[in-house]
Amino acid sequence: MDASKVQTAYLSLGSNLGDRRLNLRTAIAILDAHPEIDVTRVSPIYETEPVGYLDQPDFLNLVLELQTELDAKKLWKITSSTELELGRQRDIKWGPRTIDIDILLVDHQVMDTDDLIIPHPRMADRAFVLLPLADLAGDLVHPVTRQTVSVMANRVEGKDGVYLCKIPLANDYEPTEN
Repeated sequence: MDASKVQTAYLSLGSNLGDRRLNLRTAIAILDAHPEIDVTRVSPIYETEPVGYLDQPDFLNLVLELQTELDAKKLWKITSSTELELGRQRDIKWGPRTIDIDILLVDHQVMDTDDLIIPHPRMADRAFVLLPLADLAGDLVHPVTRQTVSVMANRVEGKDGVYLCKIPLANDYEPTEN
């Protein structure tokens, strides 16, 4: 990759159907295998009670950091195709899924299109996003709120339904130690 074109992006991954750990590992492996994506760090896993639609299993959630030359739209197309490859179905809003991949941040970009909004519009309200993101990049400043991720994570509601998992993802994608 051309260092002058490389951007840092943060993605949130979640799964609550099937082998949740395997779904997360497979999604990370698919993304990391792309020639224009380099997964650099993976947060610890959090188990999360469902939000919105409650009649479903708990989620496993994590955040990953990656380096890419891709613009946000192309990255979104790759994350969407990865979801489809892993059997993602969009039958129920906030419903159960094999994998969910959301682009949270791409460098300090702010964009709002019909397909994609960056920073992710609900990330500031989601403990299951902010806690693992803070594990990776607590000092990162949100480009809209101008608050650090750590400050946002400390203030977010709903932390009581988000639990740090003791079992690691896999040897290939160990969480980054702070």
